[in-house]
Amino acid sequence: MVLKKKTYKPLLLLAVTIFFILTPVLSFAGNLIPPSIGSVRVEFILFALILLGVAVFHNKTFYVAVIGLTVILIFKFIFDGGFHLGEHFFGETSMMNQFIYKDLRQGEWSTILNLLGLLLGFSILAKLFEESGVPDIIPRYLPDNWKGPFLLLVFVCIISSFLDNIAAALIGGTIALVVFRKKVHIGYIAAIVAASNAGGAGSVVGDTTTTMMWIDGVSPLNVVHAFIASGVALVFFGWFAAHQQHKHQPIQKDATPGAKIQWNKLLIVLLMLIGAILSNFLYDMPALGVWVAIIIGTTFSKIPWKEVPGAIMGTVFLLCLVTCASLMPVETLPDASWMSAFILGFVSAVFDNIPLTKLCLEQGHFDWGMLAYTVGFGGSMIWFGSSAGVAITNKFPEARNVGLWIRKGWHVTVAYILGFFVLLFVMGWEPASNKKHKEPAINCPAKDCKVAKSAKAMDEFEKLHKK
Repeated sequence: MVLKKKTYKPLLLLAVTIFFILTPVLSFAGNLIPPSIGSVRVEFILFALILLGVAVFHNKTFYVAVIGLTVILIFKFIFDGGFHLGEHFFGETSMMNQFIYKDLRQGEWSTILNLLGLLLGFSILAKLFEESGVPDIIPRYLPDNWKGPFLLLVFVCIISSFLDNIAAALIGGTIALVVFRKKVHIGYIAAIVAASNAGGAGSVVGDTTTTMMWIDGVSPLNVVHAFIASGVALVFFGWFAAHQQHKHQPIQKDATPGAKIQWNKLLIVLLMLIGAILSNFLYDMPALGVWVAIIIGTTFSKIPWKEVPGAIMGTVFLLCLVTCASLMPVETLPDASWMSAFILGFVSAVFDNIPLTKLCLEQGHFDWGMLAYTVGFGGSMIWFGSSAGVAITNKFPEARNVGLWIRKGWHVTVAYILGFFVLLFVMGWEPASNKKHKEPAINCPAKDCKVAKSAKAMDEFEKLHKK
């Protein structure tokens, strides 16, 4: 890969900025104690600079992410005496056991491998779906006015409740490219991502975070009320996005003349989706099922391998950000409450929601449905906030602009807030049990549980007050 001459200036500016951040802490290297500037660990400052670089240099996001990850890794090697790269990525259990037994997996390798396989595999799925002819006949069944794009968002939301959100977003984006004649409004692109994330929020098979909750002992019934917030959000952002798109480019009125369904390509798409669901349920590795289906598909149809190179840069970009997020020293979160859950939604717009969810499960006593909505849907507010957003911008590179995404997709942020407070008003704050932590909190058996200690102290105070 050759860097263009114009690329050097922003990269040099980023490198110089990072150098000046690192210079004040060089004296700490000998102690191998991770340094801070004030009360803020330097890793967070570096990560913030990377996110700022992605926002400012939106045409150079790949290089910003790669350089940023390199700098953070160098920093961890030099200043963090407790950092072990192999242990961070592969854990301490033998890899053979981790491959065989999904419950023994440690480190970040499975998350990275899964995202790599899904993003590249689903780029092939999107092209196969486009070539299947289904998008060409869909205008026959959608209304010709603004209700057409609105119903398309509803469709994306529904299929995302049982499919991976990356697949749902790419299917929606592929249909949009055809029915809107390749003129898709950025606000509508943001809405497609939001719809794919909204659909998975209340289903334990619809999103990685909700699947993690299920595996950790959270009942599916304690997640499903996230659909209240998702439904409200969908109606709100869907109405505005549909009108944006209808004004920008109305939906194609009739099916493409001579359009025919290519059943062999559609069959591969279905095999990939079924494979993702089954391998996720049985092995916690949906990417495996996707690639098994692709290999099977090569026996009876041509596979559009040319899509893979086009998706590589976007995939590496996301993997760099996810890895950077995993390297942050986030050992604790604020105490579980509706306010902390609400704030985590905004955090998930820039911070990978998988480690956030992992920390919440360790901490316990969250309202899991509310948390599923916030960490799932919250990532829609910025294009790189979720894997679905990164995947769809491989098809719509013009959407890789944080300013445009927020400005044109303003309705997604407002919908997040509206959906959250409707859920809070209707259901209130309902913390539930998982494997480690049990409700009511006063009876929680988990060792050193802060919530349990607080509940017991409050109970003792009330008893003394009554006396």
